[in-house]
Amino acid sequence: MSQTLPVDSLKGRVALVTGSSRGIGADTARYLAEAGADVVINYRNKAPRAQKLADELRGLGVRALVVGADLTDATSVQQMFAEVEREFGSLDILVLNASGGMEAGMAEDYALALNRDAQVRVLDTALPLLAAGSRVVFVTSHQAHFIRTTPTMPEYEPVALSKRAGEDALRERIPALNERGIEFVVVSGDMIEGTITATLLERANPGAIASRRESAGKLYNVSEFAAEVARAALVPVPADNTRLVGDTSSFAGE
Repeated sequence: MSQTLPVDSLKGRVALVTGSSRGIGADTARYLAEAGADVVINYRNKAPRAQKLADELRGLGVRALVVGADLTDATSVQQMFAEVEREFGSLDILVLNASGGMEAGMAEDYALALNRDAQVRVLDTALPLLAAGSRVVFVTSHQAHFIRTTPTMPEYEPVALSKRAGEDALRERIPALNERGIEFVVVSGDMIEGTITATLLERANPGAIASRRESAGKLYNVSEFAAEVARAALVPVPADNTRLVGDTSSFAGE
């Protein structure tokens, strides 16, 4: 991985990345740690991977805290932030990366519970630790961000709708966050090669990834997109609170 943020640009800051034991979340945590941030690694059921990542990040000279939490469970989320407070006292960067909804065997309302309700719960529970000057980053996809104007694959539509509902619910918090001096930004990316979601979509709809790659000209891989998420934690927030990553020419405006 190449350095994406200036060295020590986040020194002294504390960042929590939900769903960061693997994939985009793990690479985002790495980039933030490379920039000097102490990092909280959140996982649901991949404890060994989370611990391995924490050891790697400590090798960079930062502190790393591993906290397992089911974001759909209020008590679990409260316990996670209690650990963060005990270890660090405060939080400067909250990256809402964890999402899902295509997993087999989950309840019918799981996508909405995770992609909307849990996102709001995590933010609300974190608020006492977020001081003026801190930042919240919500990670989503173009297929979800533009779902109201541009249809997506039927297999992904329930997830897209639930993620857009989560984005809308979080955006409703922007005035209150602004009053507290907390910045908020949405990072929306095209399909990301190598993610679990892309794999599941390809399984359900063979050729979907190649078709989208041909249409867009390029699809970001996990590391490339994670670099954009990490940058969103530091660079100025756009006026519309949105950073679009990758091609959007085939998506109708909101």
